[in-house]
Amino acid sequence: MKLSKIIIISLSTWITLALAGCGGGGGGGGNANNIWTWLFGSNTIDQIGTYGTKGVPDVANVPGARNGAVSWAISNGDFYLFGGRGLDDTGAFVGELNDLWRFDGFRWTWISGASTALEAGVYGIQGTPDANNVPGARFLSAAWRDSNDNLWLFGGFGEDDFSNAGYLNDLWRFDGNEWTWISGSNLRDQLGVYGIQGIPDANNVPGARQGAAAWIDSNDNLWLFGGFGYDSLGNLRWLNDLWLFDGTEWTWISGSNTGNQTGVYGTKGAANPANVPGARQNSISWIDAGDNLWLFGGEGFGSVGFGFLNGLWRFDGNQWTWVSGSNIVDQPGIYGTQGVPDANNVPGAREQAVAWIDSNNNIRLFGGQGYDSANTGLLNDIWRFDGGEWTWLSGSNTVDQPGNYGVLGIKNTRNVPGARRGTVASIELNGNLWLFGGFGYDSNGNLSNINDFWELDE
Repeated sequence: MKLSKIIIISLSTWITLALAGCGGGGGGGGNANNIWTWLFGSNTIDQIGTYGTKGVPDVANVPGARNGAVSWAISNGDFYLFGGRGLDDTGAFVGELNDLWRFDGFRWTWISGASTALEAGVYGIQGTPDANNVPGARFLSAAWRDSNDNLWLFGGFGEDDFSNAGYLNDLWRFDGNEWTWISGSNLRDQLGVYGIQGIPDANNVPGARQGAAAWIDSNDNLWLFGGFGYDSLGNLRWLNDLWLFDGTEWTWISGSNTGNQTGVYGTKGAANPANVPGARQNSISWIDAGDNLWLFGGEGFGSVGFGFLNGLWRFDGNQWTWVSGSNIVDQPGIYGTQGVPDANNVPGAREQAVAWIDSNNNIRLFGGQGYDSANTGLLNDIWRFDGGEWTWLSGSNTVDQPGNYGVLGIKNTRNVPGARRGTVASIELNGNLWLFGGFGYDSNGNLSNINDFWELDE
C-alpha cells in the first residue's frame, strides 16, 4: 500500500486524473496504469469513527461514515476533512457533525470539534481567532483554500450558536490552529442582503443556504453561486445568485435576488450578458488556469421545469456561456463507447458529484445522484471533457452499482468504488486521486453512509 501526501483540494479546485479502464458494473478494459486501490476505512456501511485523542495522530484513527462533508488540502500535502452528515462516535445516531480531521499521508488526527453529532457553534468575537471557536455541526457547506493555506467554510445546513438547526450563512476561516468567525450571522435562517448589483458593501451578505457552489480565484477572491436557502424576501427557495467576497466585503455579481429562477441559456457556445444558469443546489464547480469559473449539473431549474441538470456553464468574470449538455431537466446520459470521445456524448443529469481539472486542463467528474443512460439512482461513472467532447472513461453506465474492493492496499483492474453521492476527493503529491466516503453502496450492495478511502493510481 502506498502512503503519500495530498495536495490542492476544495469544492472549487480539483487536479489530475487520467483514467481509463477501471471496471464498474461489469465494465473494464483500457489502460492498466489507471487502477483503483482501497486504502483505508471499511467496505461496509455505517461505520463509526475512531477518534483517539484530540491532536494526537494514530494509525488506528479514522473518520466515521458520512456524506456531504467538505475537504481541503494545503500546500504541504496535509488533507483536511470537516463535518458532514453521518455517525458520531457512539454509533447510535446519524446527524450533522463538526469534527475537523487532518490526514498527513500516514495517519488521521482529530483536530477540532466534537466526536458527537448536533453540536452548536462557538462563534466568539467576529474577526477574532480563538482556540475555543468552532463552527457548528453541518453538512452541504461550501469550502475552499486560499494561497496562504487558510481553510474557509461557508454555510450549509446545521446548528447555529444556540443549537437551533437550520440553514446557515456564517463564513469561517481556519489558520491551521484556530477558527475565526469572519462574516454572516451566528443565527440560522437569515435572508440575503444584496445591495446594488456590482457594488461591494459592508452590509451585503448572501442568505443562509446549503449546497452552494464555490470557487477561489488567483487573487484569493471567493466566488459563491446558488444553493437552496433564503433570498432577499426571506423565501426559502432554490437560488441562482453569484457573489464575490474580496476578503472584506461581499458583492452581488449576477443572477437574481429572488429564488426559483429558470435559466437563460442563449446560444450554446456564445457568451451573452443575458445568460444565467437557473437556480440550483449541489452543482459541481471548478476553476481553470485562466480564472474561468465552471459549473455543471445540480438539482434545480433548467430553461423550463425542475429536476436534475446536466448543463455545463463557464463564467469568464463578466458573462456566462452555456457550453455543453441540455437546457432541459432530467436528461439521460449518452455514453457512447468507453474511452472514445464523441460529440454526441454527455453525462446524464446529476447532483452531488465531484469534479476536477487534470494536468491537460481537461475536466473530469465522478458519480453523484442522477441519470444513467435510462434510469435514476446513484452513479459511479467517470467522464472527461476536453473542451469540445465528452468521453466516458470508466465505471458503469447503469445506476446503483456495488463497490468492488478487492484486497485492502492492493490495486487491481477490477477494483472500483460503489455508486455514491456526497463524497469528497483530493489529489496526493504523486498526482493520484483520493476519494473518501459519501452516501452509497458498499461491497455487499447495502446502501447508507460509508467511510472507505480510495486511491486512483495514474
